[in-house]
Amino acid sequence: MRAAAISTPKLDKMPGMFLSANPKESKGTTHSLLEDKVQKRRPKTFGMDMKAYLRSVIPHLEPGMKSSKSKAILSAAEVMQWSQSLEKLLANQTGQDVFGSFLKSEFSEENIEFWLACEDYKKTESDLLHCKAEKIYKAFVHSDAAKQINIDFRTRESTAKKIKAPTPTCFDEAQKVIYTLMEKDSYPRFLKSDIYKNLLNDLQANSLK
Repeated sequence: MRAAAISTPKLDKMPGMFLSANPKESKGTTHSLLEDKVQKRRPKTFGMDMKAYLRSVIPHLEPGMKSSKSKAILSAAEVMQWSQSLEKLLANQTGQDVFGSFLKSEFSEENIEFWLACEDYKKTESDLLHCKAEKIYKAFVHSDAAKQINIDFRTRESTAKKIKAPTPTCFDEAQKVIYTLMEKDSYPRFLKSDIYKNLLNDLQANSLK
């Protein structure tokens, strides 16, 4: 008679559990966790859900929407301008959203989140600078930050000193590093991605209706 299989709870379903209840399985746990981490780091693909995704970001792509209204909200010409420079892309609110979603698919959304936080910080009133600087530093710059950005040690240390007496420009150095990183790395891939090409194609198709 075959013994009844005993089901054991999956570790990834139990928050806070790091060790297997079965000692014989503990040796393979580290290897399994590493494999899971590598799997999670693989970029997402949009595939068959591309059109649904684009409509969630840009509602006026819904079928039946008049092209004149579509042009008023976002035109193919605007989207084509995004390919001219990262600066033009980030100057457009929808461009920020679409590029941010692309970065999220590559697990690097902290870059645009930090860049946007810095842009907002520059507009902060002087009496609120210290509080906001601390929040940005802890969220993105600190060595233990949950969304730590990829900057060199010197820039990280320099920024840490500047926020002790914060000014509207204390994050400028770090922001420039991240902007350059996006410009040379993520931005070229974004222009070649399905998310950008499909958005442009959909808008061009709508303009012909």
